Amino acid sequence: MVLKVRKLPFSRLAVMTSGGDAPGMNTALRAVVRAGLSYGLEVYGIERGYSGLLKGELRLLKSHDAGNIMQRGGTVLGTARSEKFKTEEGQAEALAHLQGAGITHMVIIGGNGSLAGGLELQNKGIEVVGVPASIDNDMYGTSMAIGVDTCLNTIVEVIDKIKDTASSHQRAFVVEVMGRHSGYLALMSAMASGAEVAVIPEVKITLGEMALKMKAAFDRGKSHFIVLVAEGAALKSQQVYQYLCEVGHFETRLTIMGHLQRGGSPSAYDRILATQLGNEALECLIEGVSGVMVGKKGEVFTRTPLEQVVKRTSAVNKKVYELIARLS
Repeated sequence: MVLKVRKLPFSRLAVMTSGGDAPGMNTALRAVVRAGLSYGLEVYGIERGYSGLLKGELRLLKSHDAGNIMQRGGTVLGTARSEKFKTEEGQAEALAHLQGAGITHMVIIGGNGSLAGGLELQNKGIEVVGVPASIDNDMYGTSMAIGVDTCLNTIVEVIDKIKDTASSHQRAFVVEVMGRHSGYLALMSAMASGAEVAVIPEVKITLGEMALKMKAAFDRGKSHFIVLVAEGAALKSQQVYQYLCEVGHFETRLTIMGHLQRGGSPSAYDRILATQLGNEALECLIEGVSGVMVGKKGEVFTRTPLEQVVKRTSAVNKKVYELIARLS
């Protein structure tokens, strides 16, 4: 179905997934493609992110290209980072490929770095709208980014299983999760799983303080002790593991979840969020609005200038940290 609307100021649209993959990227891609086609637009997919754009890897997408992908993790367009794009020469090449294909409007699905690239294209004349997809959930302008809910569910499922074996053997487990600059995943998964400690970049904790928490748990007769460590925290998971081994209250094991957290079919929440934000991105362009990232706070859709998105991050709620300490 093609919607009857006023004559649009453009007829071609490009869409890209970029940066680290996040569950729900394909769902957002589907929304952009199908919504664009409903307005009679030609929609081009850019393969392999900015790296593909520099090589002119654009292909025309039809409705069936967006079929049967919303439940798939990863990104069917592929993604790759590009150092060359950060240079003036690289940006000029990217711009030339877009202009050569007659493309003046673009949706970029990705994290902070990806949208920083989008801001460069916006400043060079391409009308860009960003869609937040980052499992770290540190993007300014939205309460939740695409992929976060699925990632949290994956982490909590793993910790639930770890707690079974930890309780059976009276062990402590140190579990490292993603979060180079943000402790959101460690913090929220600790609360959702009942872990005793979350080690995050935003809050300082010493090994001695952690040992006291461990001894208190041991003295209360707890059968396990779970510590979640964000990879970007000042105390690294290996340090925590070695120290707790030396303390000796519980036999200790280390689990690094790694890229297991990124994969998997997106949750229902992520599918709904990605669909809404993908459509909202297209609506922005139809209305003549660009240079923004679409987001959602509560039930309200937001449009935050890319200049703010790339310069700021969303802070974790430290009251959650206090709540975990109180309940552990």
